[in-house]
Amino acid sequence: MQIEIPLPSLGDEDDAVQTGTVAFWLAETGAELKEGDDLLELTTDKAAFVVPAPQAGRLAERRVKEGDAIRVGDILGILETV
Repeated sequence: MQIEIPLPSLGDEDDAVQTGTVAFWLAETGAELKEGDDLLELTTDKAAFVVPAPQAGRLAERRVKEGDAIRVGDILGILETV
């Protein structure tokens, strides 16, 4: 089964990050991931955040590139799960 990986809201509830820029991918396409493994690093004007895999599976596709500006809810990639 394939699931989309959306950008979750990051940070404290009162100061949650809503937008950022993809600094670099930490997981290669085809990588087998466990839930919580690092997918990519997101930078904002205030901080850098690591976005984790929402569940275990294989990273089938990247939908955003390094340097892309993204918002909460944007699809980062596709995860193939069992």
